[in-house]
Amino acid sequence: MNSLRSRLSAIRRHWLIALIALVLFALALVFGALIGFLPGMAALAVFAILVWWVVLEIIAWRARGSGSAPDSRREARNAVIAGVAVVVVGFGLMQAVPYGRDRTAPPVTGEPTWHDAATRTLMVRACYQCHSSEVEYPAYANIAPTSWAVQRHIDEARGAVNYSQFATDPGDARETIEVIRDGSMPPAYFTRFGINPDAKLTDAEKAQLIAGLEKTPGMSESGERGERGGRGGG
Repeated sequence: MNSLRSRLSAIRRHWLIALIALVLFALALVFGALIGFLPGMAALAVFAILVWWVVLEIIAWRARGSGSAPDSRREARNAVIAGVAVVVVGFGLMQAVPYGRDRTAPPVTGEPTWHDAATRTLMVRACYQCHSSEVEYPAYANIAPTSWAVQRHIDEARGAVNYSQFATDPGDARETIEVIRDGSMPPAYFTRFGINPDAKLTDAEKAQLIAGLEKTPGMSESGERGERGGRGGG
């Protein structure tokens, strides 16, 4: 309890450092929201603050053991040094986590029979960066924690539908038209700030893509009917 009071007293004395820590925490949350990794970034930020707190406790405990009198300037210096150390060491350790490094692509078993070449071109632009076995990882996907977010999105996307494996596992392909029409795909964080500008479709391109998908077998009920009707008439 005394230790807690001591830390709270130190925070009051060094309110500027506490404010900087709060701002950095908020920035971590904003960054997490921008890359679609808010829970992960929040957890990392909380963990970093807890580690920082423990380091400060150890420093304070050693100072009390040596009989040193409290020194506000020394406390401020220790807080800054400890904060920088936690960030640097933590960032380095994150790079050693293997998740996001193994980029072995699932086998290609066959795409949908697209209505026309334009439909496939638009699908590749808007969806293949996650929903396919032909993912091209951007440069920022080599640095954690961004690499974790990218790999998580790709794993989830392929789990829903991998258009490169449509022939053996169509997954949720029938929901393609719906998610494109309501604007949930591609997600906003994927195209925000021009990060993946090719994936952002104009209203005209979106309408063209939906029209093509409606005539692509397996993407909608109308597409299935059109396929059966064409075969019957042959």
